Amino acid sequence: MLLNIVEVPNEILRKETKDVQQITPELLTLLDNMYETMVASDGVGIAAPQVGSDLKVAIVEVEEGDKFELINPEIIEQSGEDIDVEGCLSIPHFYGTVKRADYVKVRFYDRLGDEYEVEAEGFLARAFQHEIDHLHGILFTDHLIEEIKEEDLESYYESRENEE
Repeated sequence: MLLNIVEVPNEILRKETKDVQQITPELLTLLDNMYETMVASDGVGIAAPQVGSDLKVAIVEVEEGDKFELINPEIIEQSGEDIDVEGCLSIPHFYGTVKRADYVKVRFYDRLGDEYEVEAEGFLARAFQHEIDHLHGILFTDHLIEEIKEEDLESYYESRENEE
């Protein structure tokens, strides 16, 4: 079922979420609905506050078929830095550059209650950080270096490719 995406300035986006204490059928339904909503919205990540839930749950899928359902995630290691453009389903049509760690190690539980540690670099690391920030009431605009207008995104990416 598609869920409504909460947009700024809704106050739930600024609140600390609650740890998941138990994996319930309701939690599994929330995960399924969040994923369906993320895909329908062309997102690569979504956090529970973005659909009105105060649970510490997020989903990240930067490559199709490589989905991470993150229950009580935490970044336990990070290094390096990278500046790139971000957007957010809860802040439509707004983009800007943000500095993030280029490498992270994330610990989380999956829908079966199994604990994992995943190492990520580049875009996947950025997506993990963006979604985990949501679980602490932090938006990418809190880290904003420079706004990039939607109509300038293509030329921004082209100029970055030419630099590499």
